Amino acid sequence: MTAPVQPFIAVVPARLASTRLPNKPLADIGGKPMVVRVAERARDSGAQQVLIASDAQTVLDAARAHGFEAVLTRADHPSGTDRLAEVAEHFGWSDDTIVVNVQGDEPLIDPALVCDVASHLAAHPECAIATAAHPISAPDEIFSPNVVKVVLDARGVALYFSRAPIPWARDAWQPHWSPARLDLGAMPAPPAPATVYRHIGLYAYRAKFLRSYPSLEHSPIEQVEALEQLRAMWHGERIAVLVTQEAPAPGVDTPADLARVQALYRP
Repeated sequence: MTAPVQPFIAVVPARLASTRLPNKPLADIGGKPMVVRVAERARDSGAQQVLIASDAQTVLDAARAHGFEAVLTRADHPSGTDRLAEVAEHFGWSDDTIVVNVQGDEPLIDPALVCDVASHLAAHPECAIATAAHPISAPDEIFSPNVVKVVLDARGVALYFSRAPIPWARDAWQPHWSPARLDLGAMPAPPAPATVYRHIGLYAYRAKFLRSYPSLEHSPIEQVEALEQLRAMWHGERIAVLVTQEAPAPGVDTPADLARVQALYRP
């Protein structure tokens, strides 16, 4: 793996409560809790430090039993970013420290992608955040509100994130669109150069931004789209987007997702 251009810290936020998969961070995957599997991936990325941040002592105990540093955080954080903000404040990291949020339900995350997103932020000093995206062309993905899309400017900085299909390929899609019916079967792929990018939920932050994040007023676009990164953009922060050609392995949200990952670890 290519070494990061600047040292970075990986934090794995792990909230014990989950409506669809109770005690998700502690779910067994090949003899280890899922949160530990994620932390191992983060360690393989070349991070100078890996921390597991949770509101549950059982998660901290599991992390420490497997040799990972863990920190107890408040239980009332509305998002993983808020949890990272508490960790950044706790450790007093310098403003330019790069912190990568490796979500605790991503046991198959590619370590190289973690490193690359951190390096991408280091290469964009004008940005407070870096993330990743990959091109998609299947209409069922483009038009799914569960797939977050991002539009970029000429420098690869995010212009907007949305659950809607953006950019809208007017000439290709308009003939198949009506308020009453959307014919996905007849919808063609977007024509070049109107590439549609699917956002990958992996973020690198500068510690200065993380400390300020909880005090930022919630924005209308964040609330209507249910996308927390739009709060940063609403307040003028810039997000550099690393474009990768490959889709990452899916995370674990449901019992079926967990069973799929567990099967990969069986001999």
